[in-house]
Parts: sequence; C-alpha cells; structure tokens
Amino acid sequence: MSKDMLTPEVLWAQRSSKTDEEKNFIYLTITVPDVPAGNLKLDLKPTTLNFQGHSDTLKRTYHLELEFFAEIDPENSKINHTSRNVEMKLRKKELKEEYWPRLLKEQKKLQFLKTDFDKWVDEDEQNEAPEEDFSNFGGMGGMPGMGGMGGGDFGGIDFSKLGGGAAPGDDEEEEDDDDESDDDMPALEGEAEDKDGKKAAA
Repeated sequence: MSKDMLTPEVLWAQRSSKTDEEKNFIYLTITVPDVPAGNLKLDLKPTTLNFQGHSDTLKRTYHLELEFFAEIDPENSKINHTSRNVEMKLRKKELKEEYWPRLLKEQKKLQFLKTDFDKWVDEDEQNEAPEEDFSNFGGMGGMPGMGGMGGGDFGGIDFSKLGGGAAPGDDEEEEDDDDESDDDMPALEGEAEDKDGKKAAA
C-alpha cells in the first residue's frame, strides 16, 4: 500500500443462525467521511474485501484489504453509503449457530479494526436483541456508482454544531409562530389578571 493512502477505521459486529439466513451475517462499517459514491471502488469476494475511496474535500485516499475468517455470500450481501460511512451487511455462507471467533482469517491485533459495540450482542442474547433496520441497504450490484446516495457534498461541515441541522433563520420563524400560537391559547388566571391590571393602568 502506498504511504499516501490511509487505512480507514473498520467497525464490525455479527449475528448467527443455523436456520435463518437473514439472521446469519456480519455487520461491517468502513469510516470514510466525505467520499462520494463516484469515488468508491469495492471488490467483494467470498473470502476477501478490497476497498478504495478518495475524498476530494479532505484530500485523502483510503485503501483497505480484508481476508475473512470464513466465506460470505456476496450476492446476498447488502450495502448502504452515507456521507460518513460505507455500511455493509455481509451474509455468512455457512449457517451456523456459533459466532465467528474473529472477523479475519489471520489472528492478530489490528489498530484500525474495532468491535462495533452499538450493534454487538452476545451470542446467547441474539433472540432478545432488537431487529436491525436495513431498509436503506441495497444490493452489492449498486457499487461502485451508487447514484443518489449523497455523500461528498457537505464540504467537511460538522452538522452536529449547527443546532441539529436547522437552517439559519429557522429559529426566528419558530419564535414568531410561538407568539401567534400564544394569542390563540386561553390565558391562565394569573396572566389574565396581569393583563387586565396593565390595561387598567393604561
């Protein structure tokens, strides 16, 4: 790998089932902010994943190669591209009740690979875990040109600092709406007396 390429952070979790294919998968998230769909290349095979993406705004090129512990089923795996991540639901090829002991074939500690604790559940607690929402995920056939998925258009803006993403001026309009709605509401007894008192004084 070229020294000017970065290895992105990878988060993973899993589910397992020996009877239900839909509940037998790896959940993989590759953190690549501001990489538009047109700048992504993903080659997913039964035992390997090769990924490359470039962010024009951050001037970074990401590269990732993974060799899985066991085989997955690329045709029945799904993907979702956001402005920050590439999320994948990789279906395990073998229906098995036991979890994979690790994600990768080689048993070694990698700094970029981390457990996704937001999605992880213990093997014996899977039935109690809430169902994951994969409604935004599409088939792998959408790569690399996943049009209409967004990404790369935000110029590195941190939307968390913009008051929940509200556009400038929205707050003022909301305050005006609040004032109008107050006029329609019946006044409390104390408020009514105050208003009468002010009117009397006037």
